[in-house]
Amino acid sequence: MTHKPCLLYSQLPAIDRLLREPQIAPFVEQYGQTLVTATLRGMQEQARIYIKQYQALPDWCDNWALALGLQLEQKQVLALKPVFNLSGTVIHTNLGRALMAESAIEAVTQVMRSPVTLEYSLNNAGRGHRDHALADLLCELTGAEDACIVNNNAAAVLLLLATVADGKQVVVSRGELVEIGGAFRIPDVMVQAGCQLVEVGTTNRTHLKDYRQAINEETALLMKVHTSNYNIEGFTVEVSGRELATLGMASQIPTAIDLGSGSMINMAQYGLPAEPMPQDYLNQGIDLVTFSGDKLLGGPQAGIILGKKRWIEAIQRHPLKRALRADKMTLAALEATLRLYQRPEQLCQQLPTLRLLTRSQQQMHDMAQRLLPQLQAHYGDQFIVRDEPCYSQIGSGSLPVDRLPSWALTFAAVDSQGSSLERLARCWRGLAKPVIGRISGGCLWLDLRCLEDEKALLQALLL
Repeated sequence: MTHKPCLLYSQLPAIDRLLREPQIAPFVEQYGQTLVTATLRGMQEQARIYIKQYQALPDWCDNWALALGLQLEQKQVLALKPVFNLSGTVIHTNLGRALMAESAIEAVTQVMRSPVTLEYSLNNAGRGHRDHALADLLCELTGAEDACIVNNNAAAVLLLLATVADGKQVVVSRGELVEIGGAFRIPDVMVQAGCQLVEVGTTNRTHLKDYRQAINEETALLMKVHTSNYNIEGFTVEVSGRELATLGMASQIPTAIDLGSGSMINMAQYGLPAEPMPQDYLNQGIDLVTFSGDKLLGGPQAGIILGKKRWIEAIQRHPLKRALRADKMTLAALEATLRLYQRPEQLCQQLPTLRLLTRSQQQMHDMAQRLLPQLQAHYGDQFIVRDEPCYSQIGSGSLPVDRLPSWALTFAAVDSQGSSLERLARCWRGLAKPVIGRISGGCLWLDLRCLEDEKALLQALLL
């Protein structure tokens, strides 16, 4: 039965009256009167809109306290929610990239709870430099003369270019003018840094003579960019780091390479595809190398610049450094992560990203066998649930062509309708801890490479 809107509006309780009700008092004590009052006002407005549209009161008006509790609880849900990453991409940019080692988590917790020597020197009780401790550690691990830390690798490239080549020319191979996620392009960064890009060579072939012929009195930097998010095969030629360094030294022009992912260990020793390491390019004579902290390194989001001391000192003095510097939590997590590299024998166990990348296909297969019966029993009426081999990818632009043998659980709709899979995937994304898979080839795939808590996944999926 519907009523006139004016009569329905009059049935909405006043805020003051609601705040005096005994059922509302616990919410005021838990959340505070300001938030509770604002939420009640919002609920009143929702009710007015509903009345105007349907000429009826919303069902929840029968119990304002219950509805208030649900809305307050929803308002407290954090935007950054933990998820099960079963997408098949290990270092997933949209899911936060590398997982932190336990030692890094403990280090961050410590610096959040206590004042720390971020820029304080215990030797002379004066101002210190926030990068120095990590710079010493990075130099020990890579052989660099000095190091600089900023908030991500894009910032590292920007700061390097702004310091070394502001108002001057930077020579780069045409085949290395990459674009990464979010339409971030090397040429655009050069514009922001005040540099003039000079392209040499072709998309698939660039020779040392191309760099040499481009050098003039306006040339400030010879640069390489590691094409970590794509691969060109076939009739190709590229200039090596050693060749570029030799040309730079002969021409008295600094050289740099942006490695992007930047692994600090030989990935091949773990049975993974090899990735260029910053220390290799430093040993070849390259002056400056940049890479990310939250990809193959397995640490927090950070940009790391390694290289010759005179250039790092100039970079540290640049006004942009203050705007791009890393905070104490990033530095704490990065230091703890780098400390793990001092004990390489234990790295595969202690660094989560490396642990996930090096899991054998047999491990995921065995996991699938344990999970399959319960999931078939729960979902078997609507979906055909199987276990199947698959391939994982490393992700975040790292080794884009290479795949890692893995194993997955697959869900195919009994009625062969893709909409059923979409609804299932959407339902799983709406769980308290969302489950992220991928739909491909008429199936919803749950790649088990990144799953380490089978019990928690079952609890989520069997609700």
